[in-house]
Amino acid sequence: MRNRGSSLYLRIVTLFFSSIAIILTVITLVQYSRLRSNYSPQMVIAGVPVGGLDPQAAAQRLLQVYSLPVEIHYGEAIIQLEPNLVSFHLELESMLAAADMQRTGASFWVGFWDYLWNRKTATSDVPLLATYSEERLRVYLNGEIAARYDQPPIPAQPIPGSTEFLPGQPGQTIDIGRAVILIEGAMRSPSQRVVLLAPLRTAPGRPSIQNLQLLLQGIIAQNGFDGIVGMYLRDLQSAEELHIAYRAGENLPVNPDIAFTASSTIKIPIMVAAFRRFDGRLDTQTANLMLDMIKKSENPPSDALMRVIDEVRGPLVVSETMKALGLENTFLAGYFYEGAPVLQVFRTPANQRTDISTDPDFYSQTTTSDMGALLEDIYQCAQTGGGTLVAAFPAQIDQLSCQQMVEYLKEDKIGVLIQAGVPEGTAVAHKHGWVTDPGGVIHNVSDAAIVYTPSGNYILAIYVYHPTQIVWDQVSRMYADLSRAIYNYFNLTAR
Repeated sequence: MRNRGSSLYLRIVTLFFSSIAIILTVITLVQYSRLRSNYSPQMVIAGVPVGGLDPQAAAQRLLQVYSLPVEIHYGEAIIQLEPNLVSFHLELESMLAAADMQRTGASFWVGFWDYLWNRKTATSDVPLLATYSEERLRVYLNGEIAARYDQPPIPAQPIPGSTEFLPGQPGQTIDIGRAVILIEGAMRSPSQRVVLLAPLRTAPGRPSIQNLQLLLQGIIAQNGFDGIVGMYLRDLQSAEELHIAYRAGENLPVNPDIAFTASSTIKIPIMVAAFRRFDGRLDTQTANLMLDMIKKSENPPSDALMRVIDEVRGPLVVSETMKALGLENTFLAGYFYEGAPVLQVFRTPANQRTDISTDPDFYSQTTTSDMGALLEDIYQCAQTGGGTLVAAFPAQIDQLSCQQMVEYLKEDKIGVLIQAGVPEGTAVAHKHGWVTDPGGVIHNVSDAAIVYTPSGNYILAIYVYHPTQIVWDQVSRMYADLSRAIYNYFNLTAR
């Protein structure tokens, strides 16, 4: 009887604990099933923790995070960029599918067993999958930011009545390429959604060539010169040019250009013709004549060089050389010695003008544009070995001979006219000239130069004429002021 009672008691106890175990197992199984329908506590999608959330709630959290605007700081401006403006789109289905693979990929019972033993399920972060329109972002940056907040530089401005310029003000511009990279990174980040855009500094430019012209005309007027001033300026970097003629407040037409007495600047064409005659290589005697002609500006060496070119037709060969280069207004009709005959009468577009006359010498004439073009031809040949000179005389003139021409022109060191307007030590390859009549009166002064400067090289040819008399101090000062203003124009940033 006692044994039967003990057995019943054991059965009841066993049944009780078995029932408890079953109930606990069922409860735990239900809990695990519910937990399995959500993401594991360690799950991270696109950098956003979504542990304990179901796919729908996870999707909402992702949209909430990645829909936040990107805060752009540009200068002092703060701009809020809504991602949808640049078609930013989350690939939610793909990311959730990858997360679901981790959530449901393992066996239910294996997962349940790990759950029972409190083993954490290994998970890996799901990377961000998103697209956007770079084209729309660039349009936004240009139209909404650059258009509103970029600041153009303010160029330097000439100071009326002087040879100086007021300094310009730098500007700022957005670096579009850099901005695209930074903003894309911010849109793809769940937390770092502030972008600092450092503006690019843009240096102020030079004044316009028209402003320079006004300054130069003001300098002529300020110096009180009422004759004719012809000027040709060419930027050897940009090929921009200024070609003007001015008389007592009046701009004169320069098409065709105005003929001036060439005076000693005609020795530049003689030099070119001599190098052509010797195929670019001068012997010692000829080189000495060349140096005396350019450096000392002596006429007998000039005649001697032309006789070497051609005993009778030397000056005409010089003229033919210029014509071959397309310089139709430049000629030399005879030798320099007193009483030399006129070998040919030249009629050019420039000296056939009837509206303006500088009473040019019928022996030698040129124009500012012709002489400027010839110096540019020499410069380009010396720099690159190409250009018009080499094209016109390929077997006679080369880069080395052009470099020698430049060196000869640098030997003309007088310290006045164009040279007086540039800092000491500035390389000026030039030839100057003037003619004094039998009465000791000067009517023409000329100077044509290649000027080498830190911020750019240029060609400058200035020819002046006065029908009554040129006052040397007045004209020399005017030349220096014009030259100084042009040098300052090219070297605003180097000063």
